[in-house]
Amino acid sequence: MLTRLTIQDVVLVDRLDLDIRQGLSVLTGETGAGKSIILDSLGLATGARGDAGLIRAGASQAAVTAEFDLPAGHALYDFLEDKGLALEAGEPLLLRRVVSRDGRSKAFVNDQSVSVSVLKALGDSLLEVHGQHETVGLLDPRTHAAMLDAYGDCAAEKAAVAETFRALKAVRERYRDLQARSERAAEEVEELTHRLSELDRLDPQPDEEAQLATERSLLGASERALEDITEARTTVGGDQLSQRLAKAFRALDHARSRAQQAGANEGHAVLKALSEAAEALDRTLIAADEALALMDAAADALDVEPGRLDRVEERLFALRAMARKLNVLVEDLPATRAKMAHALSEIEDAEGALRKLSAEVAQAQAAFNAAIEALRAKRLEAGAALSVAVMAELTPLKLDKAAFRVDIRALEPERYTAHGGDQITFEVRTNPGADWGGMAAIASGGELARFALALKAALATRGDEGVAGPVMIFDEVDQGVGGAVADAVGLRLKKLAEAGQVIVVTHSPQVAARGDQHLKVSKAEVEGAVRSKVVELSADETLEELARMLSGAEITPEARAAALRLRQSPVVAG
Repeated sequence: MLTRLTIQDVVLVDRLDLDIRQGLSVLTGETGAGKSIILDSLGLATGARGDAGLIRAGASQAAVTAEFDLPAGHALYDFLEDKGLALEAGEPLLLRRVVSRDGRSKAFVNDQSVSVSVLKALGDSLLEVHGQHETVGLLDPRTHAAMLDAYGDCAAEKAAVAETFRALKAVRERYRDLQARSERAAEEVEELTHRLSELDRLDPQPDEEAQLATERSLLGASERALEDITEARTTVGGDQLSQRLAKAFRALDHARSRAQQAGANEGHAVLKALSEAAEALDRTLIAADEALALMDAAADALDVEPGRLDRVEERLFALRAMARKLNVLVEDLPATRAKMAHALSEIEDAEGALRKLSAEVAQAQAAFNAAIEALRAKRLEAGAALSVAVMAELTPLKLDKAAFRVDIRALEPERYTAHGGDQITFEVRTNPGADWGGMAAIASGGELARFALALKAALATRGDEGVAGPVMIFDEVDQGVGGAVADAVGLRLKKLAEAGQVIVVTHSPQVAARGDQHLKVSKAEVEGAVRSKVVELSADETLEELARMLSGAEITPEARAAALRLRQSPVVAG
């Protein structure tokens, strides 16, 4: 529901904070007092077109903020979340619009900048405005099917139509695709056979590219390591090093023997040095043999298969070349191979597949037609009930000579959609014997507003309990009527407000007397400038305003008495 409206620098308003309550709120005031400013401001806050002409003289910009209270589970919570404007349950929804002198406007939702289209989408869900000269949703035939479906609780039947429509569309597309492929089968079979033959020879495996790339890296590293080991072995001399060390050891041993023959004893320095040199050489020989053996062991551990790296690179090249040829990724080659094999199999058995798909199309078509008929039956039932409900509303509104009907016409089968197969129009005639026609084309201004009120009152009798509908605003719905008709309008507005929030701009005391909240719009001169203001009237002030509306400028005791009778008159169903 709308809880608060804040207006700054709009036309004759410099600052206005207006609290709106649940139920029926009435706005009254003399002609020209500024009642339209309130509605224009509310429209601005909910995405209507911004106009620099709305800015109060002397101000640089106009700003309007509308505060709404959304009940838990309201559909707009999902919409807000999709737009990155998530709202916590219980948190007020603030819609704000600022219009500058240069014609530019800015839109905000809970102080976050948004496009005007987002603001308008929210406004369309939150408000429903009915005025004499507006083409509102009730008058647009494109909205009638949705209204009737909601009234008749056709959600399950609509879902079945949408589901069977999607299934029929999908199987038809499969049939058309296979039929088109079968028509160019000869050329496609030759191409598919050739490509499939290439893939069969190549035999690509899942994840093969990654595995080969890893192996190539390892093989490359192994070959370079073998080259390094070979170079190390060559540098130290390989087996020749052991031979040279052994020859040197023998030479030292001969030198030791000759020193002994010359008379050197075991403690002699020469023998001692030769013995230590021989021992060092022996250790070197052992270490050299161990180093060579370890080099050979390392080379054996690498165990690189000769030519393996070349074969791996050739395989990678072949896989990537085929992927480029088919314009796919290497990793998709196995799936492409399977897809080609399946396509070839389908084409080769196209006649049988087409027969099977044709049967599926017929089955899907039958299911769709059955869903269409079920929805149509539910709509016809709902249309008859809605017609009776609206007709019951017309008599109390003094439209007893008028009639209302829901015209449901079956479309040609080729025009069936996911929304059904019917053209639904709300039609009226204002006098017996007159032609039926759309509401906007037939009804006069005053009748049009009352037809809209009757329809809304009838629609409000069906609907999910606890599910909040939009705030309904009626702009001078009582225009051109008075007395008992105006009283009937007031009663219907009161009834409609029981299920939600209704705001009405009225000149009729009979309508105003039914208000749960009475707001009076007036204008006065403030510091040399004319300003509009809105005040909420107390019970006594409401009686005085009703008396003014009944008697004019001079309020008489009789007018006050009549006002009291209006306020005290019972609210009964018409």
